[in-house]
Amino acid sequence: MAPVTNAELLERVEGRNVCTEFLKTVAAFPSQVALRSMNDDGSWSETTFGQWADQVARVAGGLAALGVGRGDRVVMMLRNIPEFHVADFAVLFLGATPISIYNSSSAEQVAYLAGHCGAKVAIVEDAGFLGRFTEVRDQLPALERIVILDDPTGANGPDGDTWAQLLDSAPLDLGEAASTPTADDLATIIYTSGTTGNPKGVMLTHRNICWTVECLREAYGFDDFVGKKVVSYLPMAHIAERMSSHYQGAFLGYNIATCPEAGQIALYARAVRPNVMFGVPRVWEKVYAGINAALAADPEKKLAVDEAVAAAIPIVEAMVDGTVTDEQRETYAFLDGVAFSTIRDLVGLDELELAVTGAAPIPRELIQWFRAIGVPLSEIYGMSENTGPMCFSAWAPKVGTVGPACPGVEVKIAEDGEVCCRGGLVFEGYLNDPEKTAEALDADGWLHSGDIGEMDPAGYVRIVDRKKELIITAGGKNISPANLEAALKNIPLVGQAAAIGDNRPFVSALVVLDPEVAPVWAAQHGIEGKSLAQLADDPAVIAEVNAGLEHVMGQFNHAERVKKLKVLGEEWMPDSEILTPTSKLKRRGINSTFAAEIEALYAR
Repeated sequence: MAPVTNAELLERVEGRNVCTEFLKTVAAFPSQVALRSMNDDGSWSETTFGQWADQVARVAGGLAALGVGRGDRVVMMLRNIPEFHVADFAVLFLGATPISIYNSSSAEQVAYLAGHCGAKVAIVEDAGFLGRFTEVRDQLPALERIVILDDPTGANGPDGDTWAQLLDSAPLDLGEAASTPTADDLATIIYTSGTTGNPKGVMLTHRNICWTVECLREAYGFDDFVGKKVVSYLPMAHIAERMSSHYQGAFLGYNIATCPEAGQIALYARAVRPNVMFGVPRVWEKVYAGINAALAADPEKKLAVDEAVAAAIPIVEAMVDGTVTDEQRETYAFLDGVAFSTIRDLVGLDELELAVTGAAPIPRELIQWFRAIGVPLSEIYGMSENTGPMCFSAWAPKVGTVGPACPGVEVKIAEDGEVCCRGGLVFEGYLNDPEKTAEALDADGWLHSGDIGEMDPAGYVRIVDRKKELIITAGGKNISPANLEAALKNIPLVGQAAAIGDNRPFVSALVVLDPEVAPVWAAQHGIEGKSLAQLADDPAVIAEVNAGLEHVMGQFNHAERVKKLKVLGEEWMPDSEILTPTSKLKRRGINSTFAAEIEALYAR
């Protein structure tokens, strides 16, 4: 069968918008559970598609009464809770644009984001979020009303508008309202996480969303999507979560378990047993570290699992390329029965049919390990500007690449090595920023990613690094920090890493001890009662990390290798001066925060 083309996907979504697609799912599966939230006692509250639509109709009616209409912008500061899914669609049915902002945004950032998009109404979850808006409200002349979901003080917000009042409103006729937005209207604005400068507002249309869901439907290839269990836990302000749970859930009929705190994903995975799971690399790294830390308590068992994984890796690769033998299948079935199935069951990944990693680089060894134990992990590559996915192969991945172009997407490598793409998922441009839009989109419709990549004869793409992040040493050598950082994280004690070396005589690195692995290693080596910060200064720990450095740098030439490193104990947290909400490194923040440590690495 010939691969689907951009033109075919455009024809498929002609005349559709996000609202019409949601109503199709509601009509087909009104009694199917759509949204779930965990109660304090571990039980679940459930919302069917029919109930979801009823709440959307009522909230839309309430927002209309507050003056929200076609072309308006509504900014939302909500965690991953069912109400987000209701609010987002309620705004869309009015022909307005819902915009989610990161919950960690400071009052100053709220002022910029809500001001930049000209938000007319804000919907906030609680008094804490509300305070960040009220602090800067005098800077937001366009903001007319603020709606609060949960205010235990009973203050009901500055305007007296509450979620309960919206739900008590006369419902909007969704069937009539579904035609209000056109395919060219904005379905959302995704603000980039701002590794450099102010965030840019990525404008995504209804057509972009509909096209991308169809693209991923083709890429996943399931015969039936309805009822597939997913956990929604990453920020809804990021396109990855917005696409993987919210839009796909509404279009394809997923069962979405809402997890309000990303740090609870391990608990929710065990409770939900997801069928489809997206995670940034740090999520998978933590699962890996947790499993191996637990195994390390029994060295004999860990050795057995390590040997089983080593034996399974080539078998899994043979399964993918179609060369697996009956003997290999029997070997894998044995290994799975005695080891792998138990591991998957313990961490709640035993029902996983598709596992996806993206948003940042991941060590190839980590993908190999997960695939070896029966977790079908594949890497996806893309960006907010192309509605999420650009390259992906769910079922025939090549470890070390991000896959070929997604169905209907054209991908090319420009003369300077930059990865570019074209198709119905490419954004309309940056809000109020034609200059930056012109830099990203050329006259022929190609989106320039800002990443340097290579493409093999089969069309699989390997990302080398960010175009603007390549390290250029004092000797003029161009070096990829991402490749070095991925290698450094293969040192067992290391959980996070940042390569340093721009305009320096050699490459150094900051590495952070893995909070799961380091204490176990220390106990095994007679080091008791020390914090992670103390372990980072312990000579035995430093010697172990440096021994690992020698090993993992063997794949690089002399000029590229990390020569010196500083071991740190405090884990870098997402959405901080050091990491974006999806755990990408903020190199400017790292250089500033650890200026003294970096200078010490280069002191004579």
